[in-house]
Amino acid sequence: MTRYSRTALLVLLTGTAAAQMAPAPAASPLKLVLTQALVQTTTQGGKSTETLLLQPTGVVPGAVLEQAVTATNTLGKPMGNVAVNLPVPAGTRYLAALGSGAAKAVFSFDKGKTYGAAPLYRTVTVTENGKSVQKEVEVAPAEYTNVRWTVPQLAAGSSLKLGFRVRVN
Repeated sequence: MTRYSRTALLVLLTGTAAAQMAPAPAASPLKLVLTQALVQTTTQGGKSTETLLLQPTGVVPGAVLEQAVTATNTLGKPMGNVAVNLPVPAGTRYLAALGSGAAKAVFSFDKGKTYGAAPLYRTVTVTENGKSVQKEVEVAPAEYTNVRWTVPQLAAGSSLKLGFRVRVN
């Protein structure tokens, strides 16, 4: 079983995010802070409990990770229609979005070229009875490459945490 070191994990998670979640310019009023955590589930007395281990030193295939970004408005006045894009890290499969309150999540399966509400569909060409036919097929959430939230309004000085869970390949 492959075990990812902490360095590999950080490259896996933050490298992908840094590449696609363009850092806000130094003078930007929106501060973005990315965090990752290993989701650990323990069972005691028949009751399951989840804990998050921040900055894990390593993960194994099949491990569930939580990736989140905290967006903070430093402008001093409300900001409207704030878009936050978070790529699904390479070497992982998207599982589910975390509760995002008023922020609406849309998804991409083509590395952020197009977005849509789940479930997503793509057109494929198949051969039926010797003829090429185009069909729409549902895209599995495990194929999602990006999640983008639009926050209708972010009050001055307030923060909002957005994120999702992935499974390590």
